[in-house]
Amino acid sequence: MPDVTLTTLNGLKAKGEKITMLTCYDATFAKAASQAGVEVLLVGDSLGMVLQGHDSTLPVTTAEMAYHTACVKRGNDGALILADLPFMAHATPEQAFANSATLMQAGAHMVKIEGAAWLADTISQLSQRGVPVCAHLGLTPQTVNVLGGYKVQGRQQAQAEQMRADALALEQAGAAMLLLECVPSELARQISQSVSIPVIGIGAGSDTDGQVLVLHDMLGLSLSGRVARFVKNFMIGQNDINGALAAYVKAVKDVSFPASEHGFSA
Repeated sequence: MPDVTLTTLNGLKAKGEKITMLTCYDATFAKAASQAGVEVLLVGDSLGMVLQGHDSTLPVTTAEMAYHTACVKRGNDGALILADLPFMAHATPEQAFANSATLMQAGAHMVKIEGAAWLADTISQLSQRGVPVCAHLGLTPQTVNVLGGYKVQGRQQAQAEQMRADALALEQAGAAMLLLECVPSELARQISQSVSIPVIGIGAGSDTDGQVLVLHDMLGLSLSGRVARFVKNFMIGQNDINGALAAYVKAVKDVSFPASEHGFSA
């Protein structure tokens, strides 16, 4: 199979085939996931919680993100690598440029940035400089202290309207992809249909262009013992991790995951 590129992802959206994404932090899982058919490996700052044991993503540094991105790069077998800019790494355009360069040089093909329309200028300038950007809307874990916890976003009409406007503004600014986290399924459907770029959901229903889960969650592993509503344990019924990865890809592709019980209403 040829390497997955942005052209690949745009083609999948155009023909209505779901895009598969999983978080990934090391070479071994990068090889297993990419060989199972996962199209996008997200080197997420979620590593702060699932690998480092923190209670949020805030302590993660750009240096740590670059280290794990390089690990994933070495094991990857053709997937597109998306790497998070961690907390405050894009507070100014200049910081975003420098930190994005670090992640791209470590092996990322695209960076992900949490934030709304205020990021339009930064995203535009990154795109002009050869850095594709995935914009992250909805529940943005780096702003958990402002949001007052890990809560569904976009249930109020004004908030939903603002999110729709933000999505359009970020696409116009040059964002190559959107990620919607913990937003009502109907709102996610509307946003996915209103933009031409791929939209990936997590806790955003089945009508986005693709799905992402944290690797450890879909393997039934949790430090806290709490399982989010949008998570499914794909190890159930499988003999090994490779089987679970293949089952995840199949379930996203045939739209059996996420089911209605994994989403949120307005």
